[in-house]
Amino acid sequence: MAQSTMRGMRLGTQSLESESGVAYSARNTHIFRCVNSHDTNVVFAAEADIPETWQCKQCPGEGILLKDGKKITLEHAEDKTPRSHWEMLLERRSREELEEILAERLAYIRGRRAGGETTL
Repeated sequence: MAQSTMRGMRLGTQSLESESGVAYSARNTHIFRCVNSHDTNVVFAAEADIPETWQCKQCPGEGILLKDGKKITLEHAEDKTPRSHWEMLLERRSREELEEILAERLAYIRGRRAGGETTL
């Protein structure tokens, strides 16, 4: 009588799929070196745009891409400083409009407080 159990099989730990007939895309390995001389190898698709920097795997520094064993010179586009909430508001509204909205809002809040209501 045949047994219906799967003896010797580790279910869930191995894939039953084979890799025959699978064609991998072309890949290139690029090396990034941080200021502490740690090298990080990263594999990219051949047609991918390669970044100039990559997070080092051994320290919190950033590695710079090596080409022909030498670090590339980084091309820093103008560094954008983060805009504050106030700067973004001024892009959408004029200062006069903002002052008018503030006055309306303060009048509304003062009116609710005078009537004994809680403000939201």
